[in-house]
Amino acid sequence: MSVLEGFRTFNFNEGVPYVSVTSNGMTFNKAVIMKLGYPEYVVLLVDDNGKRLAIQACDEDAPNAVAFYKPKKNNVLSVRWNGKDLLNTICELTGWDIRREAFRIDGVLLREERAMLFDLNSASPM
Repeated sequence: MSVLEGFRTFNFNEGVPYVSVTSNGMTFNKAVIMKLGYPEYVVLLVDDNGKRLAIQACDEDAPNAVAFYKPKKNNVLSVRWNGKDLLNTICELTGWDIRREAFRIDGVLLREERAMLFDLNSASPM
């Protein structure tokens, strides 16, 4: 039995997970994708009172599942959602004017939930 049993390697390439919200859409960076395990489908969860968003990995047939990660030929690791209804919902929730300013929200991995939590209250202007 090795003294290192139970350890895992740390991946320096992942970085800090975040989502950016701009007038062009909502973009999840590679760290979100990697830390969630490259999920093909997620559900978007909205906490209106707490002004938080979460994405949770799920199966394709889960209610309200939406396509998330698909490998790209250029190997770029990011996901962009540009639905107008989604952007309007975020702006209504936060009071942001994304035509004038973009925002970055760091994510918190909820490993056991296979989810990433984004607190819109802690957004930073970009």
